[in-house]
Amino acid sequence: MAAEFETLEYDIGGVKTVIKAIGQGKPVLFLHGAATLEGFDFAAELADRFRVLCPSHPGMGFSGDAPHIANMGDMIVHYLDLLDALDLPEKPHLVGFSMGGWMATELAAVARERFDKVVLMAPAGLNDPAHPAANLAEIPPQELPGYLAHDVSVALRYFPDGSDPAAAEAFGADRAREGETVGRLCATLGMGHPNLRRFLNRITNPTLVVWGTEDRLLPASQAPLWAEALPNGQLLHVEGTGHLIAQESPKTMTRIGDFLAA
Repeated sequence: MAAEFETLEYDIGGVKTVIKAIGQGKPVLFLHGAATLEGFDFAAELADRFRVLCPSHPGMGFSGDAPHIANMGDMIVHYLDLLDALDLPEKPHLVGFSMGGWMATELAAVARERFDKVVLMAPAGLNDPAHPAANLAEIPPQELPGYLAHDVSVALRYFPDGSDPAAAEAFGADRAREGETVGRLCATLGMGHPNLRRFLNRITNPTLVVWGTEDRLLPASQAPLWAEALPNGQLLHVEGTGHLIAQESPKTMTRIGDFLAA
């Protein structure tokens, strides 16, 4: 059964910003990756202890178009404005996955006082040449599910199976729209920032770095680099798991919840 979410909508600087919300308790702001194809059902694993807020980035998912977004700095300002609009009763925890991990890193670096704990799940953005990420442009579309999950059947749940041409067309349109936004974010410096390691030094919040050992998109060999650069960092390796940690290893969300609740 799919998780039952509330749908919240805000106008943030003229951009329709949609949040899928679930659960009760201390708020958790979750920032998704470079696509929304896997959805947000994983958040149900935290909903017994937290109020999980899953916004779609401007120009992606359920949110409206945002042609003004030119780089990650624009996204950071958008999320600071969203936090103002939410006016939460207490500091939220911040969780970012993949590209959302890069986003969460920059957001926490400039506004660490606005968050409690931070979780970075297979974060993008470091671009260390000794630990290169896979080049998405070179991955044939039919091979992409194998890069997203160690157990490819997990990733295939989120791709069209060819039985519904209309669904396949909608899927392609959604990915093209999101890809255009991601392309603008990465146009200048690629999927990251050359000074991101310096940014990590500013994040004094308790921070958990989570990485699947079998990640083919962003190598798990990066994980210690993140944890060592964080003043208050911890590292959690998830054995036998690829990039889609929350979907391939649901119990990991419970472990993340334990970290946030401690």
